[in-house]
Formats: sequence, structure tokens, C-alpha cells
Amino acid sequence: MPLVKIEIRKGFSLEYKKAILDGVHQALVDALGIPDRDRFQRIYELDKGDFECPPDRSHAVTMIQITMFPGRSFEAKKKLYQNIIQNLGENPGIVGNDIMIILLEPPMENWGIRGGQPACEVDFEFKIDV
Repeated sequence: MPLVKIEIRKGFSLEYKKAILDGVHQALVDALGIPDRDRFQRIYELDKGDFECPPDRSHAVTMIQITMFPGRSFEAKKKLYQNIIQNLGENPGIVGNDIMIILLEPPMENWGIRGGQPACEVDFEFKIDV
């Protein structure tokens, strides 16, 4: 059940934003094996003055923060990074240098889900330790 927060600069079309959401989600499905329907994603659009970045980045600079259950292997995380870069490069056409990805992995007992149950007490239908 990854939670995705994406930050971009204002001024992009709905289709552009949808391509980002779809590309990140597909990377999560392919690299981590999450169910396709398990989709919690948000895009935040910021004015240029509220989104500073190094001068070698373009207007398409994109920051992706994924909060997820701990347990994924280093190899699965590398695959996730590569899949996101590939997917967003293909559509909507963001170059890899303009994408930053960070993973946050709070302990399972720090997640209250499915009516307030600690995630460490929930039986999931997908593998977390990939």
C-alpha cells in the first residue's frame, strides 16, 4: 500500500499529470508486485517561486516521495527507480536528471489501516518482502 506524493511546477496539462501518475503506479506494480488496484497517489503543483532546484534542472523537475511498508530488497528498489525513470521518460517525456525519488519506510506498527488496525496485524494478499 504505497502512498505516493509527487511535486511538480504549475503549468502542466491534465494529460501530463495523468501520465506521471500512471507511470509511477505501473513501476510500483512491476517492481514491487503491488496489486494494480492499490493506488494512493497525489500530485502537488507549486509555483516556480515555491519550488527551487539546481540550475541544471528543467521546468519539468519532478520529486517523487513514496511511503511504503518496509521489507523490499535493495534490488527491488533499484528496479523501482529504473522503472519510474523509464516510464516517465517515455510518457510524458521527463528526462531522468529531472526526477528525484525518495522512499520512506515507517515500521508496520506506525500504519493504521483497514479501520484502524496496525498494519503489522493485517494479513495482506501480496508479498512485501520482494
